[in-house]
Amino acid sequence: MDDLQQLTPEQRKSSEFRLFVFIIVFLFPILAVAVVGGYGFLVWMSQVFMGPPGPPGG
Repeated sequence: MDDLQQLTPEQRKSSEFRLFVFIIVFLFPILAVAVVGGYGFLVWMSQVFMGPPGPPGG
């Protein structure tokens, strides 16, 4: 935390911009894929135990 206070405004702006780019380019896409994939896996596993949706077969 002390390192951030010792930075000049230009250095701090640069580091904040790099952090912003990292979040937008890497973190958000990875989190989106993980959330959608996790939901898909949850639905898939629920169908393994409860069967596919639709009217009961007879």
